[in-house]
Amino acid sequence: MSNLFAILLLLLLGWFWLDSLRAREIALGICKAACVARGLQLLDQAVVLRRLGLSWRGDGIRLRRVYRFDFSEEGVGRHSGYLVLRGIDLEDLSFGLPGRVSDA
Repeated sequence: MSNLFAILLLLLLGWFWLDSLRAREIALGICKAACVARGLQLLDQAVVLRRLGLSWRGDGIRLRRVYRFDFSEEGVGRHSGYLVLRGIDLEDLSFGLPGRVSDA
């Protein structure tokens, strides 16, 4: 019975690792497209996981991930934005820039 538990645990960890890689790639793609659409430069070509949790809603339990990314306006300065994925669906995207629409 302990071998079965160990195998199930390894399968769960493998699924979580692959799901996290997929979610990060989706988040990076969304950030790249949003920066291009707004005329911004995505710095470091990366997103960083800041928070991981569970989200309960009418359609079930999903992993909720908050990513941070850095961008620049016209190559001057460094600003931080964030992106929230619920599962692999975009929940929120914010650049935090005054005078601009923050939703994607």
